[in-house]
Amino acid sequence: MLANSQGRLQDRRPLSIIDIGSNSIRVVVYEGLARSPTVLFNEKMLAGLGRGIVSTGKLDPEAVTRSMEEFRRFRSLSAQAGAEKMYVLATAAAREAVNGPDFIHRAEDVLGTEIRVLSGRQEAYFSALGIICGFHPAHGIAGDLGGGSLELVDVAGEVVGDGITLPLGGLRLQDMAKNSLPQAQKIARAELAKAKLLKTGKGETFYAVGGTWRNLARLHMQMTGYPLDVMHHYQLDVEAVAPFLRQVAKGEVEKVKGIEGVSKNRRSLLPYGAVVMQEIIAAMQPSRIVVSALGVREGFLYSLLDEEARKADPLISAAEELARLRSRSLTHAHELVDWSGKAFRTFGIDETEDEARYRQAACLLADIGWRAHPEYRGKQSLNIIAHAAFIGVDHPGRAFLALATAYRYDGIFNDGVSSEIKALATPRYLERARVLAGLMRVVYLLTAAMPGVMPRLKWEDRGEGTLALVIPADLAGLYGERPAGRLAQLARIINRRLVLAVEGGPSVTVK
Repeated sequence: MLANSQGRLQDRRPLSIIDIGSNSIRVVVYEGLARSPTVLFNEKMLAGLGRGIVSTGKLDPEAVTRSMEEFRRFRSLSAQAGAEKMYVLATAAAREAVNGPDFIHRAEDVLGTEIRVLSGRQEAYFSALGIICGFHPAHGIAGDLGGGSLELVDVAGEVVGDGITLPLGGLRLQDMAKNSLPQAQKIARAELAKAKLLKTGKGETFYAVGGTWRNLARLHMQMTGYPLDVMHHYQLDVEAVAPFLRQVAKGEVEKVKGIEGVSKNRRSLLPYGAVVMQEIIAAMQPSRIVVSALGVREGFLYSLLDEEARKADPLISAAEELARLRSRSLTHAHELVDWSGKAFRTFGIDETEDEARYRQAACLLADIGWRAHPEYRGKQSLNIIAHAAFIGVDHPGRAFLALATAYRYDGIFNDGVSSEIKALATPRYLERARVLAGLMRVVYLLTAAMPGVMPRLKWEDRGEGTLALVIPADLAGLYGERPAGRLAQLARIINRRLVLAVEGGPSVTVK
């Protein structure tokens, strides 16, 4: 019987995916089918099934033996984690090797379930869905680089466009080039010339998917001292990254600062990933490269969602889940979303679509640190939010979310709040994080973090540029020096004259 703790969402039924790739095999158990998937357990092995497939036409025999042993373990782990459904997907190596059908048959016996061998078109489709799942919205070309193949597909919002599969996976390219990087460059250039859709994506975003590119991005993070160790939505400037790609593409991986942060088993394919990325940049001329932590597995899960669930905002969904698990009142969090929106409009603060989404998420996350020691609530909340497995948010947006809660606890004029995270935020986000935190610092003192009060707090225009925060007469007892002092801080941030008032009573000017 599955024993859920209070740290788990009680309405979720776990499921697992075993992903049989050309280089790695992975089992991922998810907490349940959701718009923003949460990983319950994750383990991989670098099997190298596709190593040598170009010269032999077969899956590597040693890798096959090791895989069968690991399949037994993955099946047991899936059951142990409580997965009620197990899906098994196989990609390039298994579908192309002459002994692929025999391998699949043996694996099905071990795993006790049917294996879905994806065609190149299906692999590209699910990879594109992974991008749609992880970005809000996605527009550009998605490229999924595996061990055996490269899938390229056009993505526009919720629409998956044309796609193509090319034999440019790291293991395959290494094999075709006979370990020659200059030859790999020629092969990649010739193959990518077939991808006409790259030219149609000129000036758009290129979404990089796959372990080799993620490790390439991780190495770039280490080399540049990037302040946030979060892979999803890591952005690479096309011109700035060119020298780095040239160095790696020459095979000089070990000379790059931070290489110790990349697994030794992964390093040999980094130059081939850099070669392919160079040629994609040359062919497509994208505006930017954005790394995705989501790919075929998450795209497959997304395909299982109903239409209503697909339309949900992944960031808001994840923030609400965290609020359910860690805040004192989810209802209070939702009240803060509505009330802060009205306050922003009252203050004349306009919001873009993303700014409104980020404010909503920040409100949902505002109280997740309440169990921590009072001196560390801001720091703990900042770290949890900045490094959470959120999707549908870029890194400056993460900084806004984290800073809003940090300023709420540590003070809106506190310059000691994480300089690393502040460096990721735009000046506009920094200002808005302080405004939102200022509102939180006032309203939490009037509500005791419990619902029912906030909807009754009103902003009134008293003329001559004065705004009044009005407390209902029957709640007059909530008025006090501390909320008045916090309102004074907020007044300094928004540069407005504010008064605190009780309905039917005199107002008190806050200086």
